Amino acid sequence: MSIVLACDLGGTSFRAALVDDTGAIRAQHAIAGPVSRDARSGGSEIEPEAWWALLVEACAGLASEAPALFDAVEAIAICGVTRTQIFLHRDGSSLRPAMTWKDTRADALAARLREKLDPAHPESAAVNAFHPLARLAWLREQEPEVFGRLACLLEPKDYLNFRLTGRRASDPVSLARLLAAASPHGSHDLLAAAGIPVTILPEMLEPWEQVAPVQPGLPAPLDRLAGKPVFCASNDTWAAVVGLGAMRDGFAYNISGTTEVLGVVGREPARAEGLLTVDWRGLFQLGGPSQTGADTVSWLLALLGHDGAAVGQEIDALLSGSRQPQPLLFLPYLQGERVPYWDPSLRGALVGLNRRHGPTDLAFAVLEGVACLNRVVLERAEAALGSAASEIRFGGGAAANPVWSQIKADLCGRPVVVAASKEPGLLGAAIIAFAGHGRFGSLAEAQQALVTVARRFEPDPARKPAYDALFALFRRAEMALAPISRDLVVAAQDGEPLAGLARHASAAADLHAD
Repeated sequence: MSIVLACDLGGTSFRAALVDDTGAIRAQHAIAGPVSRDARSGGSEIEPEAWWALLVEACAGLASEAPALFDAVEAIAICGVTRTQIFLHRDGSSLRPAMTWKDTRADALAARLREKLDPAHPESAAVNAFHPLARLAWLREQEPEVFGRLACLLEPKDYLNFRLTGRRASDPVSLARLLAAASPHGSHDLLAAAGIPVTILPEMLEPWEQVAPVQPGLPAPLDRLAGKPVFCASNDTWAAVVGLGAMRDGFAYNISGTTEVLGVVGREPARAEGLLTVDWRGLFQLGGPSQTGADTVSWLLALLGHDGAAVGQEIDALLSGSRQPQPLLFLPYLQGERVPYWDPSLRGALVGLNRRHGPTDLAFAVLEGVACLNRVVLERAEAALGSAASEIRFGGGAAANPVWSQIKADLCGRPVVVAASKEPGLLGAAIIAFAGHGRFGSLAEAQQALVTVARRFEPDPARKPAYDALFALFRRAEMALAPISRDLVVAAQDGEPLAGLARHASAAADLHAD
């Protein structure tokens, strides 16, 4: 029996597991992730050292729970959140907090930057507030002293690999957008145009390639892993798609954790408006991450006064009630949106409320609203590829809810298949480690051997007319309300009239307190 250490650095938690060569998780330890420090200007930051502390703590939990298995670890692989930049000095220290996937401070600068970039470069149109090029340009403009000392840019899992091995490396999937910007088009590349030195890029390795062995002298219990190979791995989406068994031509995937990710995998680098086309090392994904997902359920439960201690049971209780004949529409853009709109000023909305609507109606509206967004992405991807996806592999916390799985199948019109593993990111990282270490002949072979299916949800033809009509109304509501969302965001900035409402509310609260 072979054992690997697999880790998944998520948006709100850090999970580590000891996984055997049948794909079974033999021991697991999960810790809540660090809370980002949010600035009023749209900033979202986390100290990289906090992620390192989580790795040490999670491994300590595993070593305590299963000491013999921990000592039997043969290889390590870590996947993690992307669109998050860690800025390193030449001595390896962090220059400032990491800018997380939620950070929108570069929005205005990205618009100015696009006007200066070569419009013929294929990456120019993709530069937005979430693009690493815009983040780097923001750092250059707003924090020139920090930028002047910048030696290397890493993503969170790369930073953990660096702390484990001493080698600075990443993979072409995680840094695809920055590599695309650095690729010359004609006689220009976007990094040079933005004044960003290409020397900040780390070495590039394939996800299944070894970074280096764990170095000696690390804090306990990591010292017990000294000499074990660490594999580069990739971002959490790529790893989870492997863990779902969806890294195959013609498959779609949907990962619903804190945020929602949906894409279609194909053999050709097709392009569609608002979707990311990323080289997945022999295959291409068309789709990408949104700002919404299962987090909308947590928001709803908090709004309704639930404590969120048992999210699954609480949402099941809401869904078990009766619905009103008139459905609600929910636009799920509570934090702006990435794919497919790339607009941080989009906002959520409930449309069609009447006096008889209750918690059950709200719950169904939230699930259906996210599924409608899934369909927008799926339709764009399939149109660009010229063929329909054979099925959608569904994973993440939301995949445990059969009602949501069926809603997604009905609204998208595709079978939704839930894998047996409840932790596709961890399983995907384990598959990477096993393939890289030689336990299987290839990533495809490891995927075939270790991924099993738990349940399949077929689209219900009887629901198709109603959901097609709901989706058409959803699209109309999106187009009608997007300008209002943007106006509200702009008007609420400091110095604008609507910004005073918050101050009036605070004053009213003080009066009630008196």
